[in-house]
Amino acid sequence: MFNLSAIQTALRESKLDAWLLYDFRGSNVLARRVLDFSDGPAGSRRWFYCIPASGEPRKLVHRIESGALDHLPGEKTVYLRWQELEEGVQKLLGSAKQVAMEYSPRNGNPYVSRVDAGVIELVRSFGANIVSSGDLIQMFEATWDDQQWQMHMEAARHTDSAYAAAWDFIAQQVRTAGSVRESDVQAVIMAHFEKHGMTTYHPPIVGVNEHSGDPHYETTPATDTAMKAGDFVLIDLWAKLAKPRAVYSDLTRVGFIGNSVPARHQEIFKIVAAARDAAIAKVKAAFASSTPLRGWEVDQATRDVIQEAGYGEQFCHRTGHNIGQETHGNGANMDNLETHEERLVLPRTCFSIEPGIYLPEFGVRSEVNVFIGADRTVHVTGGELQNEVVCILP
Repeated sequence: MFNLSAIQTALRESKLDAWLLYDFRGSNVLARRVLDFSDGPAGSRRWFYCIPASGEPRKLVHRIESGALDHLPGEKTVYLRWQELEEGVQKLLGSAKQVAMEYSPRNGNPYVSRVDAGVIELVRSFGANIVSSGDLIQMFEATWDDQQWQMHMEAARHTDSAYAAAWDFIAQQVRTAGSVRESDVQAVIMAHFEKHGMTTYHPPIVGVNEHSGDPHYETTPATDTAMKAGDFVLIDLWAKLAKPRAVYSDLTRVGFIGNSVPARHQEIFKIVAAARDAAIAKVKAAFASSTPLRGWEVDQATRDVIQEAGYGEQFCHRTGHNIGQETHGNGANMDNLETHEERLVLPRTCFSIEPGIYLPEFGVRSEVNVFIGADRTVHVTGGELQNEVVCILP
């Protein structure tokens, strides 16, 4: 829900003169979410919406789509020619000098960078200093309300229980038929989601042996592989309730088809679990002491554990991502590898913690979700932490 008063308070606290939001044909989903657009088709003309730290917002819309921002408060200017567009942007800015936009210096955080260089050039030509709206986006797009938190908890129950269904199916099939294909396990998980009113944009990752060593492995007809006794299995699954505004639960666990787990698999899992737990501890300590925490610091907590164990090069992705209405949401990621994530970890946001070690013969990832409550309580969701490789008894 668009909240002008809260946005203007945040602008003043951030010492910003204005937030200039811009979109062209749906190119800036962050602006559309903040301004409470529906998920329907985007328009075909450019619009700008300027929210000053104080006073009435200002709109700039094209004559063909003059009603594009009518659901929002503020004075409207209608343009037709490109010259009128540029004049209109200058008028929107007024005397504002410190202006937030969906921009990241040097494209250091591409998840925030939704405004193209040409628009940045135009705004700067009017004397504005553009700063990143990354933390503003978090406050007004990536935070959850109580209803979303409850929907996440229900989704987490069903993603957690999906593992029992998958492990039982693998054990039964190996016991009776000698093997089971990755795609068959996927189908069982998808049926479990449908049964519980869940939806997802993509089937889960089910990877056996060397496939588990590929962080983004995808089962296709060409790669689909049978698993049998003595094999190692990684399952990464994500889903949300099939309801408006629902948010995801995203978990990863690993298992071994047999009565006892080989020492090598246990060794790697223990390192990954320790790295996961170090990140959780980092988050809890920061919020218990009211210490500001940035996404890169959470990533580094896990990375230090894995590097000290000698597997730094085998941990080839960030520690975690924001979670929202998309699996990869629009808030701070836990990342000091692919980006140096300087956005703050904020109350009412959720993110994954999912370190991994990926070897040629197998890979281990352990993924949980962390939600920071409005009272700064840290919640780890998705059932009990996996502390041992699951024995999938055939």
